[in-house]
Amino acid sequence: MPIEILMPALSPTMEEGTLAKWLVKEGDAVSSGDVIAEIETDKATMEFEAVDDGVIGKILVSEGTADVKVNTPIAMLLEDGESADDLGAAPTPTPQAAPSKPAAPAPAATQAATPAAPAKSGDRVFASPLARRIAADKGLDLSQITGSGPRGRIVKADVESASPQSTTATAQAAAPAATAPTPAAKPVDASAIARMYEGRAHTELPLDGMRKTIAARLTEAKQTIPHFYLRRSVTLDPLMAFRAQLNAQLEKRGVKLSVNDFIIKACALALQQVPAANAVWAGDRILQLEPSDVAVAVAIEGGLFTPVLKDAHQKSLSALSSEMKDLATRARDRKLAPHEYQGGSFAISNLGMFGIENFDAVINPPHGAILAVGAGLKKPVVGDDGNLTVATVMSMTLSVDHRVIDGALGAELLQAIVDNLENPMAMLA
Repeated sequence: MPIEILMPALSPTMEEGTLAKWLVKEGDAVSSGDVIAEIETDKATMEFEAVDDGVIGKILVSEGTADVKVNTPIAMLLEDGESADDLGAAPTPTPQAAPSKPAAPAPAATQAATPAAPAKSGDRVFASPLARRIAADKGLDLSQITGSGPRGRIVKADVESASPQSTTATAQAAAPAATAPTPAAKPVDASAIARMYEGRAHTELPLDGMRKTIAARLTEAKQTIPHFYLRRSVTLDPLMAFRAQLNAQLEKRGVKLSVNDFIIKACALALQQVPAANAVWAGDRILQLEPSDVAVAVAIEGGLFTPVLKDAHQKSLSALSSEMKDLATRARDRKLAPHEYQGGSFAISNLGMFGIENFDAVINPPHGAILAVGAGLKKPVVGDDGNLTVATVMSMTLSVDHRVIDGALGAELLQAIVDNLENPMAMLA
């Protein structure tokens, strides 16, 4: 029976995509792992790999087609012994609705957005011929294996990763409890708003995938995350002096540290100093992370990315600076891979370079907190000796998810960040 190749979910927020280019044509033989198409997601252009071996029998979605929903059939694959005549007997592809909130990114080699239940119809198990051969060699019960292929079809990767013990465990495992759906917000009446501005000159800008995703995720964040805000000011003069000294020594290596590099390091160390705050909300539990994986907001044309600096607490300032510059450059070119902007427990949004003194940032789920950083400004302050002096002061606001971090814990985390920034030399110890 011909296999439906479905539009995959290539990022955690993807609900639809553009089939940018086919790299195969009808009649071409493909093997598992071959790149067969390029698909534009809400974040980047990704390569899409075949899961099964076979021959491209029919292309259902032409290249250049936009707004193709996840799980919509885009092509038909013929297996060994099948011909184009078998396509007439194949069921007519019916586009499936995309999931409203993909729980996790699907890898490029997966042709279904989420794993299906074991592929059975009565006593029949749907599996590719190669998967059946491997299962027979390993003594596996196909009826107890969950298929990751189209419509739950069992493919080679499923049986290669399975074992007799795991199939037994699968049969005994209870079904996971369903997550209660989030109440949907009342939709905006676009036509009514358009009528309000009929008499005024304007340009209509259609939403691209990134803008749609930003709108959906931030609306979800503000509606479902109980934000609270903690504000502190930090004196930057010791850091600025230390930064100038380091940059003079690093000039021959072509390294120039920014204030943001110090902020990243300070936050990464603070998450180690206050480990209970290094956590994310996982629906029915809290996940407390061991490494400090810090996301940093990068503005690009039409939106933003939040690339993640993994193990930031273990890296030197120069290493963080180099990695951040590389991630920011590739983010602006939309060349980041999903694993480079997924994950992390904490984020930084710095608008100080635009002269913004302070602001409140929206938490990027599932993160537990985000630090909004303002500009460093010369201000009159009372010195340790009680006399009035001038210092460079920077305002910071920590937006916190109250489900993950309580007030006192958030205050402890922000205090640790301030201490690290006001004692920059200690961050190198």
